[in-house]
Amino acid sequence: MYYVYLLRSTLYEDSKRTYVGFTSNIARRLKEHNAGKSKHTARYRPWRLIALLGVESEEQARSLELFLKTRTGRVFIRKRLDIFL
Repeated sequence: MYYVYLLRSTLYEDSKRTYVGFTSNIARRLKEHNAGKSKHTARYRPWRLIALLGVESEEQARSLELFLKTRTGRVFIRKRLDIFL
């Protein structure tokens, strides 16, 4: 099982900084983000998990992650998951 996840920075109280990624081990990956091991997220830590979507294959996870990083994907998140990005 693979997971596509959305993180929100808790650096500032009103932060709307988000990150979309995929992994097969969400607990490990969240720890890595909060430890500063990802150059894309280190600056805005700490992070909290706000959404998690499970899919069967790595290919599906990678495809969904790429879609959610597009403008259309962000609109989808905002409308369907009721999460402000």
